[in-house]
Amino acid sequence: MSNAPANGANLAARLDHVRHRYGHVHALDDISLDIPTGRTIGFIGPDGVGKSTALALISGARKLQDGVVETLGGPMDDTRHRNSVLPKIAYMPQGLGKNLYMDLTIRENLEFFGRLFGQSARERNDRIEKLVKATGLEPFTERAAGKLSGGMKQKLGLCCALIHDPEILILDEPTTGVDPLSRRQFWELIDQIRKTQSGMTVLVATAYMDEAARFDQLIAMNDGKVLASGTADEILERTGADNLETAFVRLLPEEERKGHKDLVIPPRTTHGDVPAIVADGLTMRFGDFTAVDNVSFRIEKGEIFGFLGSNGCGKTTTMKMLTGLLPATEGTAELFGKPVDGQDTELRKRVGYMSQAFSLYAELSVYQNLELHARLFHLPSDRIKPRIDELSERFGLTEYHDDMAESLPLGVRQRLSLAVAIIHSPEILILDEPTSGVDPVARDAFWQLLVELSRDQGVTIFISTHFMNEAERCDRISLMHAGKVLISDTPHEITQKRGCETLEEAFISHLEEASGIDDNAPAPDASAIGGDDETAPAKWKPAKASIFSLRRLWAYSLRETMELIRDPIRLMFALLGTAILMPVFGLGITFDVENLTYAALDRDRTETSRTYLENLAGSRYFSEQPPLNSNDELEQRLLSGDITLAIEIPPGFGRDLEAGRSPEVAATIDGTMPFRAETIHGYVEGIHSKYLNERSMRNTGLPAQTLPVSIETRYRYNQDFKSIYAMVPSVIALLLMFIPAVLMAVGVVREKELGSITNLYVTPVTRIEFLIGKQLPYVGLGLINFVLMVAMALFWFEVPMRGNPLTLIVGAFLFVFATTGLGLLISSFTKTQIAALFGTAIATMVPSVMFSGMMQPISSLEGAPAVLSTIMPTSHFMSISVGVFTKALGFAELYPEIITLVIFFPVLTTLSMLLLKKQEA
Repeated sequence: MSNAPANGANLAARLDHVRHRYGHVHALDDISLDIPTGRTIGFIGPDGVGKSTALALISGARKLQDGVVETLGGPMDDTRHRNSVLPKIAYMPQGLGKNLYMDLTIRENLEFFGRLFGQSARERNDRIEKLVKATGLEPFTERAAGKLSGGMKQKLGLCCALIHDPEILILDEPTTGVDPLSRRQFWELIDQIRKTQSGMTVLVATAYMDEAARFDQLIAMNDGKVLASGTADEILERTGADNLETAFVRLLPEEERKGHKDLVIPPRTTHGDVPAIVADGLTMRFGDFTAVDNVSFRIEKGEIFGFLGSNGCGKTTTMKMLTGLLPATEGTAELFGKPVDGQDTELRKRVGYMSQAFSLYAELSVYQNLELHARLFHLPSDRIKPRIDELSERFGLTEYHDDMAESLPLGVRQRLSLAVAIIHSPEILILDEPTSGVDPVARDAFWQLLVELSRDQGVTIFISTHFMNEAERCDRISLMHAGKVLISDTPHEITQKRGCETLEEAFISHLEEASGIDDNAPAPDASAIGGDDETAPAKWKPAKASIFSLRRLWAYSLRETMELIRDPIRLMFALLGTAILMPVFGLGITFDVENLTYAALDRDRTETSRTYLENLAGSRYFSEQPPLNSNDELEQRLLSGDITLAIEIPPGFGRDLEAGRSPEVAATIDGTMPFRAETIHGYVEGIHSKYLNERSMRNTGLPAQTLPVSIETRYRYNQDFKSIYAMVPSVIALLLMFIPAVLMAVGVVREKELGSITNLYVTPVTRIEFLIGKQLPYVGLGLINFVLMVAMALFWFEVPMRGNPLTLIVGAFLFVFATTGLGLLISSFTKTQIAALFGTAIATMVPSVMFSGMMQPISSLEGAPAVLSTIMPTSHFMSISVGVFTKALGFAELYPEIITLVIFFPVLTTLSMLLLKKQEA
């Protein structure tokens, strides 16, 4: 394998002058590589040097910017070729279980991937049986992926990648964060698979130099460039080193390893009698699960104490209890002789903590994160900048000062977290796997800092790690498994007592003993995983690309349905949201102005004034309250909201009326709500005119005012003139717009946040299959909500349905496709669930309320509001809903609205396909 481009039939992939940038950072800087078939190729180097970018380009997951990338004989920037070779490629992205679905079981995850590659039920079952048996996952097939250890997640990810017999297997740092035992088991499994599938090319990116020696060829990378390529022995011979980590350091440019020297750890000196950290019987339970079980240890001041253990053994939980982030179920923890108290700010200022997951502010720049934490820990203003500059230089952060934290490569994120943890010069440093992904030079520089802090300043270091060479640097270490401490001693003593040559062998031996693993037992047989062995059914055929597949579409629909069912919060919001919001909107949004509270100030107190007031008391629009006694009381009761109308009858009202004069009656109306005030005014005018007419008819036989034409008002459709008959059908449209759209909006963007969107990039699934597959469960959920709301309208609100029910059902079906399509459209281009939710809420509710015909007739809208009314599906379905319920309409009258709703589905789906990329930019 050479760095120069070459042509050859036996190449799995070829990179020719490839460049790739993220902003101003060169991820790949003019690299050229030939990768032969049937070999295991290791890309070695820390995070952020370009390994993942190179693998993503080879797999087709990332879009090519500049240069040529050929995989399996064709260019990956050719859509047709890329689609044709995707069934021949398997890609495991960086991160534990990043391509898995944590709510799904092992079997369900494997079935999902089998469907994506077009396998029938029988073939899937055959393949799954062989895969889980070969990987040792057979006893756990019904366990959710989220409840697996890190090693088991990676085995499951490998099974999902191998389910279709790929020609190229791409593994991006598959063992990062995995304990040594799981790492060894993982690579033994890969070795067994390659014995039966010798033609398969395996491309691996790793930061663990100790495991890189097992690969056929190595490509050492740094800063987007290839430092060297060849076998492990060739690289060792070229650099004159006795191990790959030293060799890698020697391959680095002079300016990057300038000042680097072998780390020497001087003996520890005592710093007083009071221990820095004491754990006594610490126990942490989550329900029935015991994460930490009776852990006890004592760490002296200035000691470097290492915490090692299998994934999920309780290391992180123990660290959180020691920092006060998590209260212990049982036992005690002390720092500096004082009980740990999460509310004790002075105690917490003496502790620096770096979590395993990136926990800084993604929306702030590197410099802003450092400055913020310096201020949070009350560093003097004149010390902040020098301290930031010092740490930035030490950890290589200066060039990233203006970059947002969320855009940083993993290794740079870890370096930033390290700097933040020590910015306030703490007395105790609790570091949870702090150097994962950090290059050897920076890691040694960091450890040099730890040694200086420990030996010179007496700072206590409590560190968890999976790097055995780091564990050997600790004064003492504890080995932990399944919540229990197996042994605590110096690395040398643990190795000697176990009769092993290395600490890693001793660690694995302890884990095997604690797990009940027989070291002499035969390993799982991986020989039958592939489809080339004699036991594989003849009908197993390689996966092929196709334009459209119902099986792939169904895979996404089934997976989305299962995840929705197993997410009780989303499901509760989806179903109970309708039951809660329907009465809230149905009863809360009303244009009926009835039962208005009023009181009278009768200064006349005659039979005539009492008769006048009886007209108000007898109206269904008004509700009489105790009478008023003064103007002050009138003002006070209006101000308090006790009444909305005050009627003041002047003295001599009856006398003036009998004499033919026109006495003035004062009607004082609460005008806070102008619409309601105008309505009250109309009611009062109407009752006043009615009283005068009736009095004139009694006295003279003639109406109070003779008009040549009388007008009789009639109401059609809603003869009872109750707004609920219009509001409830309108609310059905509003909620069918809001709830399905919001639920759908997080569908795609959630996969972007979790990283499982990679499965769209690197499998044969097409965008139309992906989009419609994810949409169908929410369409079904929307229709369930529709049935629930119609039942509430008929039986709770007692709104009669006078029109054709089938018209309403067809309209609802089309409308839900349109509303979920709108959510899908927003989800296809947004990057976060929060943005998708806010965008969907704004795009649905405001236009639906204002321009759907609910607030004012659509025919009265002009300009932009009229356009919005036309392009919003709500207005069309609202016409159908109100028409069927209130106007007794059917297909004959409503077919234009139905035809319009039909158009929304293809339009929104097409727009979503255009905005959803099949490759990462």
